[in-house]
Amino acid sequence: MEKNLKQQKTNIIKIALFGPESTGKTTLAKQLADYYETEWVPEFARDYLQEKWEENQHICVADDMMPIAYGQTALENQKLSTAKKYLFCDTNLMVTKVFSEMYYGFCDPLLNEAALKHEYDLFFLTDIDVPWEKDDIRDTPDGRESVFSVFKQTLIDTKKPFITLSGNKECRLAKATSIIHNLTIAKEKGFSSVDFVQIYDHEIPFENILNQLEIFKNGIAKSNLISPATINDGIVSLSDSELEQKAIFFDSQKLKLKLKKFVPASGAASRMFKFLNAFLNDFDIHKETINAYINRKKDSDLSIFIVAMDKFPFFETIDKKLREIYPDFETLDRDYKNYYFIKLLLSREYFDFANKPKAVLPFHQYKTHLANPIEEHLNECVHYATAGKTSNLHFTVSENHQTQFEEAVDFVKDKIEKDSGTKINIGYSYQSKSTDSITVDVHNKAVRNKDGVLVFRPGGHGALIENLNKLDSDIIFIKNIDNVIQNHIDRITFYKKSLAGILIEIQHKFFGYLIAIENNEIKENDVNEIVEFLRQQLNIRLTNDFNKFTFENKIFKIKELLDRPIRVCGMVKNEGEPGGGPFWVMNEKGNISLQIVETSQVDVMNKKQLQILAEATHFNPVDLICGIKNYKKQKFDLTQFVDHKAGFIVEKSIDGKTVKSYELPGLWNGAMANWLTVFVAVPLITFNPVKTVNDLLKAAHQPQ
Repeated sequence: MEKNLKQQKTNIIKIALFGPESTGKTTLAKQLADYYETEWVPEFARDYLQEKWEENQHICVADDMMPIAYGQTALENQKLSTAKKYLFCDTNLMVTKVFSEMYYGFCDPLLNEAALKHEYDLFFLTDIDVPWEKDDIRDTPDGRESVFSVFKQTLIDTKKPFITLSGNKECRLAKATSIIHNLTIAKEKGFSSVDFVQIYDHEIPFENILNQLEIFKNGIAKSNLISPATINDGIVSLSDSELEQKAIFFDSQKLKLKLKKFVPASGAASRMFKFLNAFLNDFDIHKETINAYINRKKDSDLSIFIVAMDKFPFFETIDKKLREIYPDFETLDRDYKNYYFIKLLLSREYFDFANKPKAVLPFHQYKTHLANPIEEHLNECVHYATAGKTSNLHFTVSENHQTQFEEAVDFVKDKIEKDSGTKINIGYSYQSKSTDSITVDVHNKAVRNKDGVLVFRPGGHGALIENLNKLDSDIIFIKNIDNVIQNHIDRITFYKKSLAGILIEIQHKFFGYLIAIENNEIKENDVNEIVEFLRQQLNIRLTNDFNKFTFENKIFKIKELLDRPIRVCGMVKNEGEPGGGPFWVMNEKGNISLQIVETSQVDVMNKKQLQILAEATHFNPVDLICGIKNYKKQKFDLTQFVDHKAGFIVEKSIDGKTVKSYELPGLWNGAMANWLTVFVAVPLITFNPVKTVNDLLKAAHQPQ
């Protein structure tokens, strides 16, 4: 036998099966070779050791390791010459290395070096979830878990690209062929095997990566604005007495419904304190005054913060700690006092506000205590998302922040439950990492960190449609974590219930139509009534050719339009806040509908589109009430109603270089684009987000 351990070079994609004895390697290698009509490399050691056994019942010894390694290498090189596109290796020198180390406590240096050098496009680590099959040369089924761990750790230590395969042989084959298909495309697109496994482990469907790369290359299609939605032209305006009737109707219906409040909670509050962090990074108290810095940077935010410092709910807490740390604090120069205050506020050793979630920061100062957004949301929840003395609240959180949320909830939950006589059920979920986006540079090439690993970024607010989709409720109230106010809970409750009453009333009406359609009870003269309902209540404009449809096609179209989730959105007048608003929009099929449109979705180079944008009278929705079940009380699959073309390309900076990532269609614009939509005017009291720390100085967040 030729003593050669050198692996022949090739462009063939080589897949190595790797794992302990009796884990289905041979079965899978044969299956894959048949599937792809190519070669597979058998295990040389099997025939070699079987022959030893049959001759004189000799078992494998340490001296057999090198002959097995030479034989396996020769067999693999031989099969390579007749393989077509793929080669599947039942075993490889890495397996021989592991067995040598496990059984004999030693691996020949030549074998070790060759095992590390041999390259495969991917290793399939075969799991031990298949039955043990005994034969003459296999060892024992005892300790399979520990042996499997050794095999897995070897792949990790040697940095080999691998994916674990589990399940029965049919399941493994289906999974393996899907992986190989995507691996082949990844290779063609210039990704390495390591890149591919990183994407796979991140649970991002590879087709999503391909779609993101196309979006970076071709850009995002801009919305085609027809006109802004205004009062009586897309936005409903009701009197207080009319809203009160809706609220009363909601209260009469709620015991029949599952209610839930859904709070998208952001990550760390870094943006809230961005200007203060910039100040600490760029200011030297020994070289200039704070006033000089403000003038140099034209930093009005910092000026406002310092002037109104004692109005912040956390002022007394920080001030008290400062006096503990600096006994001579009172005698310090004013600049030093202000500088130390900001430093302590953001210091990781002390308050670390910029790295904590907004939800746990003190927002409001009451006579008896400080309240954070979590407390305010729990208090709101028992007022309007309650039926039968039970209230349900769901937070989406960053995984590393959940403990802080739970501690904050535990601190106030018992008191709120006792005061309200209501049981509050709290749920949490994370934004799935499978919705993350790959990051690219200005040339649309994948960005890597200093270790050469691909960089991913979260897919944005719109990724939470997946979280919303997993909830089982009839009516869901949605409100951002930072949109809470101090006092006025009765007014907030009133508008929430009113919007919910509007939704239930409209829902009852079109559920009735859908039930009548299902029972074949709709007649020709009913169609005009339904069309008028679509126009007046749901702002759905049918195309001109609808009247030319046959009766059957009209019914089909009506059912298609009505059998959708519904959202009622509270809209406030735009007072200059950045962001988008409600518009009439035409899609690529010529259909006009009401949509929430972000400024980034508008072609601002088009004068007509820019003018329509400027004419908007209202802002993004501040409150959403959602109905996510159909007329049969079955949950909709909300992912089927997303406009996937309504995402965003976001530019960021990494180490001073511009990079791009993709954000999914926003939760209440593109992610809900194909929902039934009703916009209702609500007052500004319902909209008081805290985007920067200075927003806490607004009247809605101050004691009264």
